Amino acid sequence: MTIGIGGAGSKLAVALDPESTIINVSETELNKLNAGKRILAVVHAAGGQLRGSRKNPQIGRDAFLAIKREILHLLPGDMVFSSTGGGTGNGITASILEELTFVDNVDTGARTTFALVLPYARLEPVEFVTNTVDFLRQPLSDAIDSGNTGNIFLFTNRLKFESRLPEAEYNGMLVDSLRAFLAVPHKGEGMRLLDGHIDFEDFNLYLARPYFNHFTYFDLDPSQDIGKQFSKNLNPYLLPPDNPIEALFLLEVPPKADISPFYDILDYFAANSVSPVYGVVENPELETYFLTMSVLYSRKPDELVEDFNRVSQEHTQAKVRKSLEQHVSLPKLEVNLETEVKRAAKQKGAEEREILAILKRLGKI
Repeated sequence: MTIGIGGAGSKLAVALDPESTIINVSETELNKLNAGKRILAVVHAAGGQLRGSRKNPQIGRDAFLAIKREILHLLPGDMVFSSTGGGTGNGITASILEELTFVDNVDTGARTTFALVLPYARLEPVEFVTNTVDFLRQPLSDAIDSGNTGNIFLFTNRLKFESRLPEAEYNGMLVDSLRAFLAVPHKGEGMRLLDGHIDFEDFNLYLARPYFNHFTYFDLDPSQDIGKQFSKNLNPYLLPPDNPIEALFLLEVPPKADISPFYDILDYFAANSVSPVYGVVENPELETYFLTMSVLYSRKPDELVEDFNRVSQEHTQAKVRKSLEQHVSLPKLEVNLETEVKRAAKQKGAEEREILAILKRLGKI
């Protein structure tokens, strides 16, 4: 089952699974989506139930307290969609991660997978970037160190803004990408097996590993270097990966084609000291090789924070420059120090020759 938290997270969860559970502090936003279950996180203010979190994660944290027991009951083995920039998704998800951090031991089958959407720092509001920095620095970092989560997918809005895509269209593209990866065990069990093996148990064990997951898929050219093809075909919806710790791949082979290219993939990972989970299957609908590949990596959140801080600072500096440029330029004042000294000396009755001599020695006139 999937769980969507906040506006962005709920839209993605419903796009992947119409029967998902969605959570929000805004009843209006909840009612905009058709989902299997809606949970209103009640947060009262002076004017009654809030209509949104106003980019304030503390409101999301307060909302979590109202639904804590219910949401912790839903979490085991599920996938959570959330954004790190807003208030509801950030606050509730941060609270979930903090709860998981202090659990003594989470069984492999009960670990929660997180699909997090990070803002595109260059174009989105600075509050989104600041919220994300706080999220990465503390709750996410601590949860990863605890080893109690499953895979964490770090999606990014970069392509959406750079390509000027409507939100619904971009969400559909992102979800289709994730759906292609989640189809691996279905293909592993439904197609003729040629080598290796990936079934649902293998796949779920892989998803239960507490690392960042970067997956991608592309038509494989056996005559070209595997590493270069991987780098060229990185998933544009995800942050780029770091050095792999673990990996998984499924190679789909056309009928009667040579299966030996999968050895080149194994060699690529062996050079990186990684022994991947893999499967090679025959796909009767293909005319060329098709590779779905995932790498797990543990890039420290501190490094991600540095990246966001750098972009945030550049963004802030640009705003300051723009603000200064909008002010009226002050006229340049031309001052003759010798004339001013004589005038001041006359007013104060001082010896102007002594003052002029000092200024000459200092190189001022």
